[in-house]
Amino acid sequence: MSESSELSILPVVLAGGVGSRLWPLSRAQYPKQFQDLLGSGESFFQATLSRLNGLENTSSPIVVCNESHRFLVAEQLRVMGQAAAILLEPSGKNTAPAIALAAHHILANGKDDIMLVMPADHVIEDHELFHQALRTGYELACKDMLVTFGVTPTAPETGYGYICKGPALNQSSYRIESFKEKPDLEQAQAYLESGEYFWNAGLFMFRASIFLQQLGLHAADINDIIALAYGKATQDKDFYRVDEQLFESCRADSIDYAVMEKTENSAVVALPAKWSDVGAWSALWEVSDHDANGNSVRGDVILEQTSNTLVYAESRLVAAIGLEDFMVVETADAVLIAPQKLAQNVKHVVASLSQSQRNEADTHTQVYRPWGWYETICLSERFQVKRIMVNPGASLSLQLHHHRAEHWVVVKGTAEVTRDEEVILLSEDQSTYIPLGKKHRLTNKGVIPLEIIEIQTGSYLGEDDIVRFDDVYGRSGDK
Repeated sequence: MSESSELSILPVVLAGGVGSRLWPLSRAQYPKQFQDLLGSGESFFQATLSRLNGLENTSSPIVVCNESHRFLVAEQLRVMGQAAAILLEPSGKNTAPAIALAAHHILANGKDDIMLVMPADHVIEDHELFHQALRTGYELACKDMLVTFGVTPTAPETGYGYICKGPALNQSSYRIESFKEKPDLEQAQAYLESGEYFWNAGLFMFRASIFLQQLGLHAADINDIIALAYGKATQDKDFYRVDEQLFESCRADSIDYAVMEKTENSAVVALPAKWSDVGAWSALWEVSDHDANGNSVRGDVILEQTSNTLVYAESRLVAAIGLEDFMVVETADAVLIAPQKLAQNVKHVVASLSQSQRNEADTHTQVYRPWGWYETICLSERFQVKRIMVNPGASLSLQLHHHRAEHWVVVKGTAEVTRDEEVILLSEDQSTYIPLGKKHRLTNKGVIPLEIIEIQTGSYLGEDDIVRFDDVYGRSGDK
């Protein structure tokens, strides 16, 4: 076994998931972990990495995310100036396969560091207390233990799993007696009163080789398939793509079920910092700032005779009168209104939208792409108006459309426009026309964002009417 002084802490951020209980802000193509829902200036994902600042002996992180979110991850890392390896999952398989991917990546690069596994969507407020808990976990992980972290319950919470303490290892860590599923209210109250239980924070520390050893003992099928899938991985810049067919054949399972509940070599470290997994709007209300009446407000909001209510206005004025313990969330294309006690039921709305194949389950009116974003301003039967923003140095693919023509008007910056063999420059207030069937590309070679208004006309305006001939981001289809 390596001496602890030789092992670094390697953050592994699990950035998959949709966060359906935070709909309509969190959606499949732009989930909660990549949004700044607290108004802090950072997304949850960015804050997960930032809270490690000042912790000694850390190395560049690994991010495990869904293929469809790869450019969101890359852009938010770029803004932070943070280098990272990005491992892409073809689909979500829960935490055990995701962590196994990261562990195989570490060992394949000749290391056996202490993995610090963190979900990308949690809130931890006292960073120094968090660091102290990590230092304790590090010492245990260097002794080949599999370490998780527990938060002392402050209420009979039914939305969290629980960990029952075993014998003490030191003042702040214990052997694990057992893991408990999310309880009903009566059971949660009993856990709280006993003083023997932690909330399961979903954070872990262990050596990569020790985790894979235990995974091989208790869930050998997962370990074997992920090893094969990673063995056939290909690298594209900072992205690592595993073998899709092999990965899809792996069963989904959590690290708790696959390893932690079965291993005899586990420990839980007390995490005294204020923590939340922000799993629902009621949880976001709890960690947000409140006014004198207990209300949490974002955006253009007017309240009268309202208390203990969350109101989130994204695109227009929202007025609320006589509400108590409610949540009101407004976006450009959807509004959610519900009592906070039913916050967990939002996922049922999302399931209904998905079953009906409605776009509101997956995308916002503003859609992010690797080159920037576009926003639908107006959509009718034979025309659509979009606002398009292209990042400095970025370029859309060389493409054509079979069913629509486009008019482009530059409102900010300078556009380089390719139309078949012709290349022209457009500055603010200038415009051009892209006929149906003509190859075209939009590029921003300037140093400020390029914004244009695009007016589409034609018999079909769907995003899948794109034929790509060249794309610097290696995309195909309508993404």
